[in-house]
Amino acid sequence: MKSPDTLRPGEQLFALLLVCFAGYAFWESYGISGFKGLTTGGVMPMLASGVMLVTGGVILSDTLRKAAPLQSGPRGVIAYLFPLRVVLFTLLLSVYVAAIPSAGFLLSSGVLLFVAVWWLWQKGPVWALVISLVSIGVIHVLFRMVFQVVLPIGSLWR
Repeated sequence: MKSPDTLRPGEQLFALLLVCFAGYAFWESYGISGFKGLTTGGVMPMLASGVMLVTGGVILSDTLRKAAPLQSGPRGVIAYLFPLRVVLFTLLLSVYVAAIPSAGFLLSSGVLLFVAVWWLWQKGPVWALVISLVSIGVIHVLFRMVFQVVLPIGSLWR
């Protein structure tokens, strides 16, 4: 765990972008009606973007006072934002989405749940299978029978 005094990779850049975005939002909200009165259409957007600008400035000033991270630069930011577990799970979800049209919703979701529970929970394949089957059964009963939603069956089964 990082101490609160140590920067995370990319934290200063993110804080700077936050202030820039808030400044742009304030500029755009000012363009709605300016400072013509408290009942004009731009007051609430200016208030919200003004709060964003002030808090973004506070966050930026805090990040400028912190010590530099151990891994800085683009490589450190990428390693921090995209750990292997996140990348692999994103790939798993991509395969799941691609499999739904051919294998169907229930089978694809069952395989996704099985792999995800087995991998993330690490209690063994039997527990992952039980949890996946129970979950898919509940989803089927709830959506197909109770709410009468037509779930995609997939082109393999037609």
